[in-house]
Amino acid sequence: MSDGELLAGRTVIVSGVGAGLGHQVAAAVVRDGGNAVLGARTEANLAKCAAELDPQGARTAYLPTDIGDEAQCEALAALARDRFGGVDAVVHVAAWDSYFGGLQDADFDTWRQVIDVNLLGTLRMTRACLPALKERGGSVVIIGTQSAVAAPSQVWQAAYAASKGALTSAMYSMARELGPDRIRVNTVLPGWMWGPPVQAYVQFTAQSEGVPQDEVLGRLTERMALPELATDGDVANAAVFLASDRARAITGQQLLVNAGELMH
Repeated sequence: MSDGELLAGRTVIVSGVGAGLGHQVAAAVVRDGGNAVLGARTEANLAKCAAELDPQGARTAYLPTDIGDEAQCEALAALARDRFGGVDAVVHVAAWDSYFGGLQDADFDTWRQVIDVNLLGTLRMTRACLPALKERGGSVVIIGTQSAVAAPSQVWQAAYAASKGALTSAMYSMARELGPDRIRVNTVLPGWMWGPPVQAYVQFTAQSEGVPQDEVLGRLTERMALPELATDGDVANAAVFLASDRARAITGQQLLVNAGELMH
């Protein structure tokens, strides 16, 4: 099997497709020979991604999907089966990651919404895919966060981290429950990941402090074992590996993609 055939003939649902990581995961699926079924709340983002990756429309399909809505999750899974005959993997990128703060200033009503999207939404989407995944086995790949296992010092996202940490516990349970159906469940934990959100953080911080962007970036990279940040493309490659048969004996695991900032 060549690198270009990593996902040959396989169909992968990708939730949360926008300009960043979701787009990169979809791009990696298509690059490696798979069919990418794209879901996100904003149809314009889906259409743009599909047009860029697959102008002929032969290897992509998309449907506006809010993972907070069970019927919409089921509709996306049905689209994959109707268009490409089944589902071999689902990569969960969709998340609410824009709420900041810690415990002392917590708005628990917002925490509940974050948990509903990040934890329960991921589980809704997974359950919607189970009938198809059980037909021939497959893979569930959750995009978590390094913040779930080590609190960051720059940016407080306690609700986001807690919701993703809960997904880790759910991952262990799902891996055991779904293993007999040859369904694997794993998590990718990105650290600081060079892509649109981190680029915006670096630009904002540099402007706020009146310092060069390279100085802000240097504060992040100086903690890494490798001399540069991982990119959203690196995280996408890890997700595609876990979605493929090359990871056929891997389940219930977390994989840090963080340039060695934190080592387990």
